[in-house]
Amino acid sequence: MTHISYDKELVEEYVKKIQYVKPEGSENQDDKTKPSIAPTIGPYYDAMLGCARWTIPVHEHGHVTLVDMMPRLVPIGQTPDFAVVQAARVSYGAGTKKSTEDTGLIRYLIRHRHTTPSEMVEFKFHCKMPIFVARQWIRHRTASVNEYSARYSIVKDEFYVPEHIHGQSSSNNQGSNTALTFDEHLEKIESLVRDSYNAYDAMVKDGVAREQARMVLPTNVYTEWYWKIDLHNLMHFLSLRMDKHAQKEIQDFSLAMFAIVREIIPVSMQAFVDYRLDGVFLTRLEVEALQNQSLVLNTKNKRETDEWVDKAKNRLGLGWAQDKKDEGTEEPLSNGH
Repeated sequence: MTHISYDKELVEEYVKKIQYVKPEGSENQDDKTKPSIAPTIGPYYDAMLGCARWTIPVHEHGHVTLVDMMPRLVPIGQTPDFAVVQAARVSYGAGTKKSTEDTGLIRYLIRHRHTTPSEMVEFKFHCKMPIFVARQWIRHRTASVNEYSARYSIVKDEFYVPEHIHGQSSSNNQGSNTALTFDEHLEKIESLVRDSYNAYDAMVKDGVAREQARMVLPTNVYTEWYWKIDLHNLMHFLSLRMDKHAQKEIQDFSLAMFAIVREIIPVSMQAFVDYRLDGVFLTRLEVEALQNQSLVLNTKNKRETDEWVDKAKNRLGLGWAQDKKDEGTEEPLSNGH
């Protein structure tokens, strides 16, 4: 059984949609295909292939755009992953130098959660998303952010409306049940959104302060920001927001971000997939249950046990677990803990 931790097909679709935008005034500025040759300066090349930005459109009005990164200049024959290795090796001198050893070192660092070297790589994005997505996004307080101001500027007449309206999950208070749809509410949403923007527009034209007129706007109106983050904290963000349990809309933006970054630092991103996204963490209680080939944990917490059953049957695909019924949690195992 293959466990799907994130939408791999959508990532591949996003990779095909990357627009490689050339600097203003350059030749072939309208050509947004990937450059075949990167500009060089001495023994270095431009990691962004001479482009001003790499953009992936998300939904009707949104996008994820890489506008800069560090290191931007990379030794020819290497990828920006080299900065992680460079930082790690300062601990013990020159050390190994072969590319295979570089790969092994990066994988070791990520596998064992040695995070400081990954903080030496940084990305600056320009992102445009609905406000309700931005409010989830900003919970990750490890990035530098500067957002569009609706006090100074007029909010654009752009809104996000999903393809389907889903029911509330009965098992997750913050999730949806995609098996239930309430699409009859789509027309109501579009009508309310239109009325709210018309009210905002009328107040602004009547001279009401923008900082107060904006209060009538819904959270599916678009905002945008510049967002700068290092690789270590980006991997943490992606591990949470690419996950199938995250809200679909923020999944879409994080998957687009992953698609861009994976093209630039492939070694680090492959290790991230292998050890974080597609890896499985086991608690002490789960290790004990695994050793006993049991679906019962030494806890009365039903949710914790349900998570173990899912890991054993679906994520790990354990043969003995497939043959057992869920054994419940009435009494914990008496193992002295």
